[in-house]
Amino acid sequence: MTDISIKPDQRASIKQLPRNVWAVSLTSFFMDVSSEMVINILPLFLANVLGVQTSIIGLIEGMAESIASILKLFSGWLSDKLGERKWIAVIGYGLSAISKPFFYFANSWEAIAAVRWIDRAGKGIRTAPRDALVADSVTPETRGLAFGLHRAMDTAGAMVGILIALLAVWLAQKNSLDLIRPTFQTIVLISLLPALLAVLSLAIGAKDVPVNGQRAAPKFSLRSMGRPFTVFLVIVSIFTLGNSSDAFLVLRAQNLGISVTGILLMLAMFNLIYSLISTPAGSLSDRIGRKRLVVGGWLVYAAIYLGFAFAQAAWQVWALYVVYGLYYGMAFGTANALVADLVPENLRGTAFGTYNAVIGVLTFPASFIAGLLWQGIGAWHGFGPSAPFLFGGSLALIAALLMAFWLGRVQPGQENKD
Repeated sequence: MTDISIKPDQRASIKQLPRNVWAVSLTSFFMDVSSEMVINILPLFLANVLGVQTSIIGLIEGMAESIASILKLFSGWLSDKLGERKWIAVIGYGLSAISKPFFYFANSWEAIAAVRWIDRAGKGIRTAPRDALVADSVTPETRGLAFGLHRAMDTAGAMVGILIALLAVWLAQKNSLDLIRPTFQTIVLISLLPALLAVLSLAIGAKDVPVNGQRAAPKFSLRSMGRPFTVFLVIVSIFTLGNSSDAFLVLRAQNLGISVTGILLMLAMFNLIYSLISTPAGSLSDRIGRKRLVVGGWLVYAAIYLGFAFAQAAWQVWALYVVYGLYYGMAFGTANALVADLVPENLRGTAFGTYNAVIGVLTFPASFIAGLLWQGIGAWHGFGPSAPFLFGGSLALIAALLMAFWLGRVQPGQENKD
């Protein structure tokens, strides 16, 4: 399955990870350079330039992930059926790259929504096959490290992209509170090159890996993937229902008086923390178990969201958002490794598709509910900017407690760690 041979009691090194992990990680680095410089200022463009309400922003973001979720499920199943991970992922990255230029011409929220949804469709196509390719390429003893490195590279790309956007905003409009259209269009143009490099990195650098077990038209069945995976999905669903788009965190920052450049600098610091934490956290999960890292990450998330609800000053939002990277570093890549632990090897693509589909489908109501709680709809003006964060923090706390007291089998072969 892989060219790595590491005993469970040895600490793995990232130098021992195979070419596929590095190729996928480099691809994610470049795509996040491209995407994050645009996506993080997109809610500001919608609110400041187009005058769109938070309920519509929530609708756009929620629908984006929900549309992608269907494709994640299908592409994961298809990669199991065909025994082909790489080229399905390449197609997904290519679709996202092709969609980028159309942000430049969009002049209504409907046009922005269409481009955003096409971009997320590309993500939906690539995510499950890409994650399954990483899982196929490593041993169980190095799986957390591999996904941790991938998240670190992905997040480093996000940080670089945000810093590029920060420089563009600073040169164009200094410390202006609101984003203007020409600045947004300039950033879109800059994003095109790294998007192309992302596609080329995967197409040239990766190769498919034969895995054990027959990949013959697997039927979608939670029963075939096992009870632990099903229980995990239920708990993740509770967490995700309160995990609205990060666009609301950006809007909350602006709500408390942080300028566009201040927001981008804050996002860069968040991604720096995320990147620094991901790899050691993934390696730690190989030694002490995934569940502990996920629970810890969700508890951090709950504390941060409750902090956003009660924040009264810009510096508080700054501090909370930077620490927000701790949650992502601890839980995001670790959860992906946990999915691979819980299912048969020949069903990994389907499992990753199912996992991402559940998250994607629930992101729509999560984001739409957040927008409604904040600004309401029609004559109803909602409960104010604290409401979505109280809601999200409470559900995260419930999910963390459920995960902590879940006594079922979490990691096959590693029951002694939980």
